[in-house]
Order: sequence, then C-alpha cells, then structure tokens
Amino acid sequence: MMDFWRSAIRQQFHAAIDMLANAIEACPDSVWSGETPRAFWYLAFHVLFFLDLYLSEEDESRFHPPPPFGLTELEDEVVPPERAYGKDELLGYLEHCRKKLETVMAGMTEAWVTNPCPFSYRNLSNGELLLYNMRHVQHHAAQLNMLLRQATDSAPRWVSKGPQNVKI
Repeated sequence: MMDFWRSAIRQQFHAAIDMLANAIEACPDSVWSGETPRAFWYLAFHVLFFLDLYLSEEDESRFHPPPPFGLTELEDEVVPPERAYGKDELLGYLEHCRKKLETVMAGMTEAWVTNPCPFSYRNLSNGELLLYNMRHVQHHAAQLNMLLRQATDSAPRWVSKGPQNVKI
C-alpha cells in the first residue's frame, strides 16, 4: 500500500511543481517585476524557498538554500532579497527542489510519514507536512496563473498528473 501512496503523492507533487514551472516560464518580462511582496518573481521565489525548506530533513536553524538565495524569507516581516531573481535562477532553484523531492519520496516509509516533522511550530507529521507543502506550491502556482491571466489574458493549462518516473 505504501508504494501506491508514494507514487500518487510523487505524481501529484510533481504536477504542482510543473504548474509552478509553467507559470514562471510563461511570465513575460513586463509582468515579472513589480513591487514586493506582490511581484511575480518574489512570489515564485517565496514558494520555492519554502518548498526547499519543508523538503529538508532539518529545521530552519540548519537550513541553507543554494546560492545565490538567502534566508530573508525566515524574517518575521517581509524582507525582500537585495535584488530581483531572474527566471533562469528560479527555474534552477525549482530543479533543485525536484531533486530534493525525489530524495524525500525515495525514503518515504510508513514510519517516516507518521514521525513528527522537524518544524515544531507546524505540529505536523512528516506525511502531513508533505501534503501541506504540496498545497502551498499549488496555492501559489494558482496565484501566479491568476496574475498572468489578469495581465495577459492567458495562463498555462492545468497539469493533472506528473510523470510516473522522474529522471533527475
């Protein structure tokens, strides 16, 4: 039964990540910039940062995103990064997160999903955190698609299912 759930969650999580990637790729330069915290690039960075963090095996005190990304998202107030990140940077970060997801999914066991997640303030099991994280990605992918539709009258199509086998 665990193999079924591992496969289903993996495919749905990749579908959510694919929708995020499609929104980032579809965003024209005229929509990319803007005032933080509502700028398209900033919302994309925000969701990738927390996707990465919540796929980590350690809490935020030992978390380090890949360069050039910093830890500004952990501040209590919105503190945007010193500069806007480009599409290529964020798509690279997205690929980093895909690889991390595959590592998490490969190690998913019944014991692991029921253990407490490393973020005590979330009060969730690892399995619940995985679903929480997927919902967060989908929430912001939808938000970015809405921004695209408002600005360009177009948005990427729905991705119903991710690939069964992911080659990383």
